[in-house]
Amino acid sequence: MQDLATKFANLTIQSDFIFKKVMSRKRICKHLLEELLQIEIADINYLEAEKTLEPEYTSRGIRLDIIVADDKNTHYNLEMQVKNNKNPDTDTYVLPKRSRYYQALLDIDLLQKGQPYDLLPPTFIIFICVFDFFEQDNYVYTFKKCCLENRELELPDKATTMILNTKGTHGDISQDIKSFYDYVNNHIVTTDFTKQIDDEISYLKLDTKVRREFMLMEARLLDERREGIAEGKEIGLVEGEAIGLAKEKLATAKRLFSMGLSVQDIAKATSLPIEQVEAMQTEQACR
Repeated sequence: MQDLATKFANLTIQSDFIFKKVMSRKRICKHLLEELLQIEIADINYLEAEKTLEPEYTSRGIRLDIIVADDKNTHYNLEMQVKNNKNPDTDTYVLPKRSRYYQALLDIDLLQKGQPYDLLPPTFIIFICVFDFFEQDNYVYTFKKCCLENRELELPDKATTMILNTKGTHGDISQDIKSFYDYVNNHIVTTDFTKQIDDEISYLKLDTKVRREFMLMEARLLDERREGIAEGKEIGLVEGEAIGLAKEKLATAKRLFSMGLSVQDIAKATSLPIEQVEAMQTEQACR
């Protein structure tokens, strides 16, 4: 528990837990969106912080950090991304397909059964990355669908994906967004906006309920990881026993062949499929 207490004391805005708590403060989240998009927002409503979307039990669920809607019914999903993860099986970065999946499940959640498609509201999927995914040094990368034959022709589906690069050096962003980037990267307070964020984090760390919530969450995640490891070891043990048993049956079959037993008797004695025993007989005859 002491390790968890130390971990909690050292949390920064890069932590999903702290990021969610800070962005759950309306004045901070609203101002961040206004400065980022250079718009005025009268008000925002929280649909649910850290919402889990699972449309089907066979589908992969996602846990969204912050989902808000403004007074014009534009929906925003804010996510903190600390690691530029790769799929080890395909050696490809997961962020692009992840943004696609987030958008799809968010749309499904926003449109009720039987409602027409044109009721889908405008959406912004916003990833705050502490790395430069595209390595172009831009502060912001904004994506909408356009026609390949005419780049000026845009598909008006009102879905936007923004990948923020806190390490960026190029582009036009407000002073508050730049200060926010500096705060995310280095915990440097340079403006009133980042002071509000820093003060909020300090208050959160003094809140015993928040501290208890974090420690319970971490303990639960640790238990889940331990259960997963134990389950993996158990599966490995079962698979190992199955492989060993199969090898033992094959060795027994070979010994019975050398003793002159028939294919049918060997199959019965070892519980091997008769086709497999016949294949072994053919293999031995060729030697």
